[in-house]
Amino acid sequence: MRKHGSWGLLALALALLLAGAAVFCYPRVTAWQYARAVDGLHRSFAAATSGDAAGGGQDEALQRLYEELCRRNEELYATRQEGLRDPFDYQQPAVSLADYGLADDVIGFLRIPALELELPIVLGANEENLKRGAAHLTQTSYPVGGENTNCVLAAHRGYYKAPMLRDVQLLQTGDEVYVENFRETLTYTVAETRIIEPTDIGELLIQDGRDLVTLVTCHPLGSNAQRYVVYCERAA
Repeated sequence: MRKHGSWGLLALALALLLAGAAVFCYPRVTAWQYARAVDGLHRSFAAATSGDAAGGGQDEALQRLYEELCRRNEELYATRQEGLRDPFDYQQPAVSLADYGLADDVIGFLRIPALELELPIVLGANEENLKRGAAHLTQTSYPVGGENTNCVLAAHRGYYKAPMLRDVQLLQTGDEVYVENFRETLTYTVAETRIIEPTDIGELLIQDGRDLVTLVTCHPLGSNAQRYVVYCERAA
């Protein structure tokens, strides 16, 4: 009986050890899988936006898209962004990228070296897009840069499949943030961080004369009570 009891305890200990290892490894495995998926998406995006795409005809479509987004950015500034809501109100995109040859509402990529992070930028801050990466908030500037623009990108503070902006509090003033769109890569630097209430929409508005990308996520970690905001200004 003692022998059988010893084997039982050993089996239980081994099972607990394996369960613990699985819990420990799961987030690392899923983060690796997510990073691979983003890399594949990035390569597809680069191919679709290259000058060789569709025999060069894609250049004209992307130029039209650029002009349309610039026009919309000017309109947003002129109307003072009426209709702006909380980033987590799950809004739909106002522009169909498919009309310009871009798939899956992906307009570019956000890269933050200090966090070893790259996320696709997806138009529309709805629930599904927030699971995919950095979701562009409708009624804020599109990520093409320019004076009097503020592109607001919302992302989860950690998602079970990927860390996303989990470690956003580690960002410091001066850290570089890159926004790659279908046309070019724009360089921004962290200018300021704030903690705001979900109703503080005024904190996400365009600021006169500035070219900003603003990152928004939940705060504190594991809660949806407030918002952690990172203002990034276009590098000279």
